[in-house]
Amino acid sequence: MELRARNHVPALTALLTLASLALVFGAALGAIPQGAFPRASDAVLDAIPHVNAALSTAAIVTIAAGWLSIRRGEVRRHRRLMLASLGLFVAFLVLYLYKVILEGPAGFPGPEAVYAYLYLPTLAIHILLAVVCIPLLYYVVLLALTRPVAELYDTRHRAVGRIAASLWLISFVLGNAVYVLLYAVY
Repeated sequence: MELRARNHVPALTALLTLASLALVFGAALGAIPQGAFPRASDAVLDAIPHVNAALSTAAIVTIAAGWLSIRRGEVRRHRRLMLASLGLFVAFLVLYLYKVILEGPAGFPGPEAVYAYLYLPTLAIHILLAVVCIPLLYYVVLLALTRPVAELYDTRHRAVGRIAASLWLISFVLGNAVYVLLYAVY
């Protein structure tokens, strides 16, 4: 399997990206029926945004630490931290999609001016960066998982990884800003 995946990283990246975006936009646009999943209690659903904020914060830390690790030449630590970041992101996404499928996207409860001039631009940039990150993340992860470390230096892993990590980090920070506006400020 590793050899086959190794020879098809761009195609697998495209396939995984399309499937992921279909799932995310299907959930956000209400195309996935609510009855497809068991409904958790209101307390669990109400806790999801707070758990996701904690997951996002942890991911910010692991991405930054992973970046610092590779700059110091600590390849094994970098790999563990970036895989931890990916795991945190997957946990975040599963919880987010579950809540969105059952309840729809959260409405903004604050004033219209804040909504129009702060919340929407922040949310739009967060979503745009998250969408752009998906194929970049799949690409660098597939490269990393299908090759020995020594071979990664002959691939685009480093160049694409820098971009992916930067955008991913900004997206998580903006996601936390959206959380603060939705659940702490208003």
